[in-house]
Amino acid sequence: MRSIPRKSLPNRLPAMIAGLLLVAGASLAKADNLPEAQRLSKQGQWPQALQKVDAYLADQPKDAQGRFLRGVILAEMGRSGDAIVVFSKLAEDYPELPEPYNNLAVLYAQKKQYDKARTALEMAIRTHPSYSTAHENLGDVYAKLASQAYDKALQLDSSNKVTQSKLSMIRELIGSSSAAGARPAAPAPAAGESGRLAAVDASRVPLAAMPPAAVPAAPSAVAPAVVAAATPAVRPAEQKATEKSAEKPHEKAAEKPLAAARSEAAGTPEKRPAQAAQVVTAAASEPPKSAPAVLGGDDDAAVNKVLQAWADAWSRKDVAAYLGHYAADFDTPRGMSRKAWDAQRHQRIDKPGKLQVEIEDVRISFADHGDRATARFKQRYTSAALKSTVGKTLVLVKRKGKWLIVQERVGS
Repeated sequence: MRSIPRKSLPNRLPAMIAGLLLVAGASLAKADNLPEAQRLSKQGQWPQALQKVDAYLADQPKDAQGRFLRGVILAEMGRSGDAIVVFSKLAEDYPELPEPYNNLAVLYAQKKQYDKARTALEMAIRTHPSYSTAHENLGDVYAKLASQAYDKALQLDSSNKVTQSKLSMIRELIGSSSAAGARPAAPAPAAGESGRLAAVDASRVPLAAMPPAAVPAAPSAVAPAVVAAATPAVRPAEQKATEKSAEKPHEKAAEKPLAAARSEAAGTPEKRPAQAAQVVTAAASEPPKSAPAVLGGDDDAAVNKVLQAWADAWSRKDVAAYLGHYAADFDTPRGMSRKAWDAQRHQRIDKPGKLQVEIEDVRISFADHGDRATARFKQRYTSAALKSTVGKTLVLVKRKGKWLIVQERVGS
């Protein structure tokens, strides 16, 4: 083999270095596709985000974070069939992650395939028994199945007053739970606010979107999200024991809506059962966002006062006062007009019989320089036909010195 003369090396070095720089530049450009896809997703630029994530996956086809983000983007674009394929394969490859199952359930519920949604949520819970979002969604699916069963019963016996009453209560519960799910193109909530998997449009389905997740690239030995934390991470099996004790504190810190709106469309599912904090998550490449400030004093007291007045008006069936707590641009469930929603609430509240609504364990966080508040609390509802205790989240904005509700959803 002929050796390269030493004299020629100095002349060749610039070309060799330039070639190496070109190769390194190409690799960095590919790596940049994922954070760029996450950024575009947060801005609601779904087609452009899909192009970027596809380019990233062409180089990293097994990357869990990229695949999860792709499923979220497809769901936001209305390509639910393709999104189901992505999340199904992700659940197959990473069965230890609950988030793909949860998102599958949301998509199935949108198609009114509630049995499939139930099965997917049961798998999520089997994976992580403490995954609260899946439990909440499963309750909503059971409510829909119960509604269908009561409908069928009334078709067979339309005079059954008990069944009519139960069906009415079930529908009211379902209606309130869908008031503010993860709506596509809604701004991703800051870390610390409710943010379930955001890319799935859960606002039209009574399901909470999945929680934010924070996950590094999946390691080699991995078995196998909703809604904004970091990206989902798949960790080696030997780390399970040490991580189990750290799950609980993280669970509370991750609480955010999907729910109200959705997790940032820029993240992926994580192996931990993070609390809903609403269908995308924050990009792993980005620095963690600070949680919304919790203000004290007048603002906190004012919001608490509004919450109590809202519950009191509901309890005494003062429909005008109750509806007066909602902003004109309140995010109504299932795309209803505000007029139709007001009429529905009037019909459901102004009925004979006992009605009592109580709230407790109120937690309030503020954003937008203190002009936007997210309140999470436990709601106890008691009527002649139904008694329930659920977590609830209200998002309020201050307008002309008055706090008004713009989003409402079941789940905290």
